[in-house]
Amino acid sequence: MGIKSFQGARRQQANTADSTPLKVSDYMTRNLITFTPDQTIESVMQALIKNRISGGPVVNEKHELVGIISEGDCIKQISESRYYNMPMQDKTIGKHMATDIETIDGNMNIFDAANKFLNAKRRRFPIIENGKLVGQISQKDVLKAAMTLKGRNWWK
Repeated sequence: MGIKSFQGARRQQANTADSTPLKVSDYMTRNLITFTPDQTIESVMQALIKNRISGGPVVNEKHELVGIISEGDCIKQISESRYYNMPMQDKTIGKHMATDIETIDGNMNIFDAANKFLNAKRRRFPIIENGKLVGQISQKDVLKAAMTLKGRNWWK
């Protein structure tokens, strides 16, 4: 009596894995809510709440990435304005955004990106092509990718 394979024909598996999208660019968000350095902290907070996002890229007039603003950056300004009893209405995000930004290549494997999230302890990574912001990958995008690929071979 022979041993039966539970995996099916190997040739068929290889073809399935080859057609599976595994690049960051396949799962990144392209339609981004962006901010400009001259926007007020208050307007950014309103946009974060309205759009239910935790932060976003800050771009200049050429659509080049110059920073990232997050809920934490805004909360820090709320705390400081209360401490110094100073109004926040006219403060812009240019001085309060994070400017040391790590990016991810859109051609990176989605699982390598997951590993980068673990090591960098970031919630999002912008994707730059030819000096311009083209998208962003978040931890949630990686989770969606994993659910899409569930039940398939993930190596390659």
